[in-house]
Amino acid sequence: MTGFCGQDRCLIDANGRLKLPPRVEQAFRRAGALEIVFHCLPEGALAVYPIAFWEQLRAEEAKDALRTAASIVIRRQLRRFGALTQVETLSNQGRITIPAGFRSLVALEPGTEAVVVGCEVGVEIWNSGRWQEELGLVRDHETLRADAEMKADVAAAGIPPATRNP
Repeated sequence: MTGFCGQDRCLIDANGRLKLPPRVEQAFRRAGALEIVFHCLPEGALAVYPIAFWEQLRAEEAKDALRTAASIVIRRQLRRFGALTQVETLSNQGRITIPAGFRSLVALEPGTEAVVVGCEVGVEIWNSGRWQEELGLVRDHETLRADAEMKADVAAAGIPPATRNP
């Protein structure tokens, strides 16, 4: 869905609400998602997904009772998902209220400039400063990946190291 692409700057209002950009709001409505799911991401952003997508995502997770009972790692993972996830309703005006308990975790207190970032299956809401840091990490990762790919291509072509250009 093209509504879940791009970047838009918004302001968190005094009540902790954010007005979604019109194309994003319409994408949620087209997805039949008046109920949406908030999930705090470890990167420090707030994911907002249509509830149907969230249910599909979570259904794919193995819910084997024996593994859960035997593994503190699995229990902690389930605990994290449960504690840092909340279902809310998209208002008629296209606003969402960020749960008070999540605001400090994702640095989206009232008065904060936020960036709504499309992630194809929903959106992520970032504190503007954190988003700039994330973009830097993405650029650095892409550069490292491109360098590794180029080295692999050169090695696969059988070019000896001494004859390669720096």
